[in-house]
Amino acid sequence: MKDKIAVIFPGIGYHTDKPLLYYSKKQAAGAGYRVIEVSYGNFKSGIKGNADLMKEAFESALTQTETILQNQEFDSDGELLFISKSIGTVVAAAYEKEHKLNAKNIYFTPLEDTFGFVKPESGIVFHGTADPWAETSVIKSACEKLSLPLFITEDANHSLEQGVVSRDVEALALIMDQCESYLLEKERI
Repeated sequence: MKDKIAVIFPGIGYHTDKPLLYYSKKQAAGAGYRVIEVSYGNFKSGIKGNADLMKEAFESALTQTETILQNQEFDSDGELLFISKSIGTVVAAAYEKEHKLNAKNIYFTPLEDTFGFVKPESGIVFHGTADPWAETSVIKSACEKLSLPLFITEDANHSLEQGVVSRDVEALALIMDQCESYLLEKERI
């Protein structure tokens, strides 16, 4: 039987117990994936809008990820799924590229820098039009160029929330439906 591994890459302040990552990791476990949660920390404050601090945070998170996953073997015949959020999308894409892996990817609110590492047709992307960390036009263009399905939540912030609980829960349900469809679609291939 093929080994199925899902690796969860959180954001700086968006940990694996927050809704997008919490429910997507439950979906992955329900689909038979062994879940590995990467955790990183010790970031400086004031990262948003500061290119130097953002680069430093990315490099730190990638270094911490390398340490966490150093003894993890990814079976080339198995299934590998990366679920990532925010800066975690950059880390996941860079890690995949650096290690020449072939993962399926769920990118939640990627940063613009993410797309410098992403392989074409390698996953699905979720973005909110009120996300202050990434311009919608840049995300749309990158997804089109790389043939990545893009799911947009109108007026949603970097957590894909709109600020009204009932709307947030409804949006989360739609997002999780798309994730589940992606997992099931990839299992049939």
